[in-house]
Amino acid sequence: MARILVADDDVDIRELVEFKLSTLGHEVVVVADGAAAVDACRAQRPDLAVLDVMMPGVSGLEAIRVIRADPRLADLPVILLTARAQESDVETGFDSGADDYITKPFSPRELASRVEALLARVR
Repeated sequence: MARILVADDDVDIRELVEFKLSTLGHEVVVVADGAAAVDACRAQRPDLAVLDVMMPGVSGLEAIRVIRADPRLADLPVILLTARAQESDVETGFDSGADDYITKPFSPRELASRVEALLARVR
């Protein structure tokens, strides 16, 4: 299956996403902030990244901009998973380079479906 990076500063969200995606057979790497997400992507490129927007230090939006600017990572599929649900927030997320945008609270089943759909599109 796929290697998926999950970055969220909320341990409960990280564990929920890790559990759901690992039950589908994916290898899940979890980190707590955007800087660690960028470092993890550079160290061992995942097949997909799920990033929270609001994290301390480097936000998910800043992390995705760094990822898109790196030629080795520019085509990495990224899903933003965030509590920011205003139309302008969604627009900003997609303008930053996100491939998908999921708002919290979220259905783990819907997240799994979107992850699988995005992985299928890029394979």
